[in-house]
Amino acid sequence: MQSLPAIIVQLVHIAGPLKGEIQEFADLEITVGRLSNCQIRFPKDLAVISRKHATIIREGNRFRVVDESANGTFLNGKKVSEAYLKDGDVIMFAEDGPKVSFLTRVDENMTSSPPAKSSPPPPPPQKPLAPEPHASQPLPPRMPQPSSGVTPIPQTGGLPQSGSAPTPQKVKVPLVIQYGPTLQSFNELPVIIGKDAGCDFVLNHASIAARHAQIYFGHDQYWIKDLTGRQSISIHGAPINSEAALRPEDVLELGNKGPAFRFLGGGRLAEIAQPSTVPVAETDGMQKKTAAPREAGGKKVKKSGSMFSKFFSK
Repeated sequence: MQSLPAIIVQLVHIAGPLKGEIQEFADLEITVGRLSNCQIRFPKDLAVISRKHATIIREGNRFRVVDESANGTFLNGKKVSEAYLKDGDVIMFAEDGPKVSFLTRVDENMTSSPPAKSSPPPPPPQKPLAPEPHASQPLPPRMPQPSSGVTPIPQTGGLPQSGSAPTPQKVKVPLVIQYGPTLQSFNELPVIIGKDAGCDFVLNHASIAARHAQIYFGHDQYWIKDLTGRQSISIHGAPINSEAALRPEDVLELGNKGPAFRFLGGGRLAEIAQPSTVPVAETDGMQKKTAAPREAGGKKVKKSGSMFSKFFSK
């Protein structure tokens, strides 16, 4: 019987008890619920989730979600009994229940066979998207910042010493970028971010240049490079001169009053509304941060919330 190309389903948990996890499946059927044999298994005390809540079924090169619950399954905010999925769709299991973002990628090294009538296997162990920096290779030290009356930046982001950055080269490592409802994954770096349509990740924002930033990998860690030549990228409010190594929990700002992201390690960049701790307002079941000033170059910066403003936050 003819085999099918292997399509890996990536489910990124953006709300609920598994928030922050990324699960990958090559199965032709993915079951969701509280039963022990479900691939996506929620806690037994999460009453809004049925024992078998939903199933994601592969049909050729397409995927369909089928609701099998008492409290419903929602696709992009709309209740469905069944519906076909596309990359970037948000599935919510029960009203105000756990949410996942649906993504797929083709694995050229594998093939899938038609489904066999057998019990689903237990969920695979979670693996990090990319190795963390090796403990024996210290990260580049930070360059001192000029005295300007601005609160010193935390020692989790900043500038590398001149000459310490590697040369960007093609490397097969993963990168996942979340911005608003967009969730895009890459299997090879470098990746160019900018407003130009020819960029790998197109970011249409008034503060973003045509070719704004480059994400690359070297010395066993991820790096960001400013392509504008105008110090248009900041880490924790401090502009970088050219490039800087990225460390988990680094807060990046692209341009003056531009988008802000948190680097979560393992090649994950998630949009954040505002890095500072500010009051949170509840709006339609989603968290939206109120405007909060933070000095960056002497100017107050305000960020608006987004649907995934707490994506991957710990």
